[in-house]
Amino acid sequence: MSTKKNPTVPVLSGEQSLNRYLSEIKKFPVLTAEQEYMLAKRYQEHDDPEAAAQLVTSHLRLVAKIAMGYRGYGLPVSDLISEGNVGLMQGVKKFEPDRGFRLATYAMWWIKASMQEFILRSWSLVKMGTTAAQKKLFFNLRRMKKNLDAYEDSDLHPDDVAKIAADLGVPEQEVINMNRRMMMGGDGSLNTPMRHGEEGSGEWQDWLTDDRPLQDELVADAEEADLRHEMLTKAMAALNERERHILTERRLTENPQTLEELSQQYNVSRERIRQIEVRAFEKLQKAMQRIAGERLLPGIA
Repeated sequence: MSTKKNPTVPVLSGEQSLNRYLSEIKKFPVLTAEQEYMLAKRYQEHDDPEAAAQLVTSHLRLVAKIAMGYRGYGLPVSDLISEGNVGLMQGVKKFEPDRGFRLATYAMWWIKASMQEFILRSWSLVKMGTTAAQKKLFFNLRRMKKNLDAYEDSDLHPDDVAKIAADLGVPEQEVINMNRRMMMGGDGSLNTPMRHGEEGSGEWQDWLTDDRPLQDELVADAEEADLRHEMLTKAMAALNERERHILTERRLTENPQTLEELSQQYNVSRERIRQIEVRAFEKLQKAMQRIAGERLLPGIA
């Protein structure tokens, strides 16, 4: 591995330079697991800035791809990428290669956290005071509406409101209020057609495509899926048998049972089943957060 040149992060000064930036970051090579490990050890043991720079630049495409997932919040994609790059650098700084995970798996948490904090700081609804339930809705509502084939710019059907509220464990009125706030916020035109010289035209996100497979991203996705499954299995141990069964039947199966069906099984009211489900989900979330903190974010309060 060459040590003659220290790679630098391309400058991203605004939306006009975004197309150039996306082209530039595709030039950085994808690291093998061995290369990544050796660079991470060099940085960890010797505080080698060149090693850190190579780790960062090899994952810039991952940051850009994650940023595109947040393009529906009406904020400049270039700003999201810049915030994500800050998170990536934090992830590189705290990465411990001997734990057995690839950097992409670990850094993904930092990248998403940095972008989400930026979005929350930027949206007016947050400045008015945001509860944990509102934050949960804020970052899940668009995805859930899409899964339900609900219209983006209209009020939700009562059945869709009830489904989203039940899945997220929040009051139905919160779903209605958040949907209306986000409709007022506007998405902006972040799928703007762009022309790239002789290469032709397309949208912003089209230019993230790399002809070569992103091995770091593929590995990260697989490892993250395995990690989440392992964490979920351990977190479920925090629930009692009834809570595990109800939560599994309501949220973790392809064909969830209704409140009525479960109420008949346990000979209690539907409202009681709903309460148990919500409480179990809250306990599961806390257990998952604790496990994630212990395994992936050592030393963070």
